[in-house]
Amino acid sequence: MTISTSLLQAALVAAVLAVSACAQGAGDTALTATTGEDGAVLEEAKQDGGNALDAISAGADKALDATRDGAAAVLEEAKDAGEKTADATKDVVAAAGRQTSDALSSTGEAITDGWITAKVRARFVDDALLEASDIDVDIDDRVVTLTGTVRSDAAKVRAAGLARSTEGVTRVVNQLVVTSN
Repeated sequence: MTISTSLLQAALVAAVLAVSACAQGAGDTALTATTGEDGAVLEEAKQDGGNALDAISAGADKALDATRDGAAAVLEEAKDAGEKTADATKDVVAAAGRQTSDALSSTGEAITDGWITAKVRARFVDDALLEASDIDVDIDDRVVTLTGTVRSDAAKVRAAGLARSTEGVTRVVNQLVVTSN
């Protein structure tokens, strides 16, 4: 819109300058006509005034055409820019959607079911209470299911607590069985 406003202002300034120049020329001719001795000079002044109006009209038409052309070009550029922005926005949203399905751990690793399985099993290995236990860890959509055997109720509770406190786990299903072996 700024370009078309500038073009319109330029056209108006040009028209005002043309009118001013023509009016001065017509005034000079009219002065000569009133001081002249024949009516031919007066007629020439009328023709010069008419020619000046025709020139102003033609100039105004050209200025309006240029303004319309400029506005059409600006509108087309804005439309193209809008379409490019919409396409880029769709791409960004799609990429963000893909990334949100895999959250990131505090260390920047992608948290997947496989990542959670490895972390839970690693926590069980070094725990003294879970020593001599036989625990299977299954993960489905960040839900941990514990199956197998442990030696005590405390070990069963401990295994569930370690799994639950692992980053990325949303729920723990504890199906561990306590054996006295």
